[in-house]
Amino acid sequence: MCGIVAAVAERNVVPVLIEGLKRLEYRGYDSAGLALLNPTLTRLRSVGRVAELETQAKDQVAHHGIAHTRWATHGVPSERNAHPHVSGDLAVVHNGIIENYAELKAELIAAGFGFTSDTDTEVIAHLIRRTLHEVPDLTAAVQTAVTRLTGAYAIAVIREWEDRIVVARHGAPLLLGVAADGVYAASDAAALLQVTRQMIYLEDGDVAELTRGGVKIVGAGGTPVERPGVESALSADAVELGSYAHYMQKEIFEQPQALAATLELIGGAQTLSPNLFGAAAPELFDGVEAVLILACGTSFHAGLVARYWIEQLAGIPVSVEIASEYRYRASVPNPRQLVVAISQSGETADTLASVRHARNQGMPRTLALCNVPESAIVRECALRFLTRAGPEIGVASTKAFTTQLAALFLLALTLAKQAGRLAPPEEALYLASLRHLPVAVQKVLALAPSIAAWAPRFADKQHAIFLGRGLHYPIALEGALKLKEISYIHAEGYPAGELKHGPLALVDKEMPVVSIAPNDALLEKLKSNLKEVAARGGEMYVFADADSSVTEESGVHVLRLPEHYGLLSPVLHVVPLQLLAYQVALVKGTDVDKPRNLAKSVTVE
Repeated sequence: MCGIVAAVAERNVVPVLIEGLKRLEYRGYDSAGLALLNPTLTRLRSVGRVAELETQAKDQVAHHGIAHTRWATHGVPSERNAHPHVSGDLAVVHNGIIENYAELKAELIAAGFGFTSDTDTEVIAHLIRRTLHEVPDLTAAVQTAVTRLTGAYAIAVIREWEDRIVVARHGAPLLLGVAADGVYAASDAAALLQVTRQMIYLEDGDVAELTRGGVKIVGAGGTPVERPGVESALSADAVELGSYAHYMQKEIFEQPQALAATLELIGGAQTLSPNLFGAAAPELFDGVEAVLILACGTSFHAGLVARYWIEQLAGIPVSVEIASEYRYRASVPNPRQLVVAISQSGETADTLASVRHARNQGMPRTLALCNVPESAIVRECALRFLTRAGPEIGVASTKAFTTQLAALFLLALTLAKQAGRLAPPEEALYLASLRHLPVAVQKVLALAPSIAAWAPRFADKQHAIFLGRGLHYPIALEGALKLKEISYIHAEGYPAGELKHGPLALVDKEMPVVSIAPNDALLEKLKSNLKEVAARGGEMYVFADADSSVTEESGVHVLRLPEHYGLLSPVLHVVPLQLLAYQVALVKGTDVDKPRNLAKSVTVE
């Protein structure tokens, strides 16, 4: 959620800090601030966008600084609650949640410390300052202080007259960037691509001291450690908006390339290998009795589609769990169950915690399906598949979702082959369909002008219903989520057969009903459901296949996709729903890329 950028360098770091915060805006925030050493402490904070902070900082010069975008958890959005938080001559920025902050706060108040904010972060600042009375070295004081913290944190600390920045992490992402002129830190590599592609990913429990001369890292055990440096696969151009009006628009239209990159591994192959998912995959896939999929939000919807695919193709039972709920209920572990964690960022706190919970319950067969190669979930799991969608900046996920679907279909095919249920002719046919997927999606994108013409009919509505049957029911859920995320129209997705079990009571001329109508075995049943809506005066908007026998008539509007795509149809049918949400948001004038109250990367519970 929140974003951290820190820098100690030979250059003026203020422009680097501001640009880094801009590149982290996608994570969601309500205030921003920075603290600079020159050599005394200067703090600037603002409520609202980073641009306001940039105006305040335009004349500042410093070689040491920390910066932050805050998404409110403890305390309302306000300047007094904005980071950095100061205690005497030191300043702290923090991502995460300190669960024992109330206990620590009471202890610090009793020791004479005064609090000026409602945040849990101010506790960290005072705790480090108090520790400095007993441990006068800043790095050692941070090491000692963080042992008192319960919860998740990534922090950066500066102190007057100190030629260093100290950072620490546990349960929240933080990485270092090493350049010729200094060392940088951030929550996301995207913030540092402006200065370097050489990254060091810190592990849980690490404390690092950053100086212009290099990095010293101490692990959770208190002893010096070396963390490997990696060259980020991202480029600075990948996070630029280019000729598009919004990142969401850019990312919708990048889906053919993202799918092609994700499927590059199968190239011209006529056969699948479990090694697509890691060297240990043949062994870990052998004898799999069940699949457990753990995910949140849009990734959860991808998991729901995968359940249909895996059960149909591989004959293996699948359960799909919302990660934030899974570890808080009594469940029955199965050591022969494959646990699949789906996350765009690889840092989703609930998903990461649920994977650890599953493993602790005795389920070591874990697979990460993720878009970020260096992320925590990828490092946590025994197997991995990288979706290669590239950076996704818009809060409403688009290309991450379709690439997840492509990867999950590959998983379904691989498990089916492992189970002896995929004949070579079928395998070759499915692989050919996957390779054609980028072209098929490109054809669907050509519907954008027609979908834009529908958008004004939704913009003045308060509610909408999305209908789908079978493996398109999760696509209805995803379409509804996209509309509510960025246009703030209340929307719900339903299996079409459930209409007369409640939702039909809501249908009238003010309730648009969007339906997904592929030419599959459930089409005739879906058409009966559409008649039920029309009979109540509802306005229908139908996305049908080219050969679907759905006719346009009064109150029934039909757009036809260029081709029917069988089991892979959900990948095609979600694209017009993304475009519909985007176009409705444009008509309403909402903030498409940064919808209110939402964050891209949910790194706290």
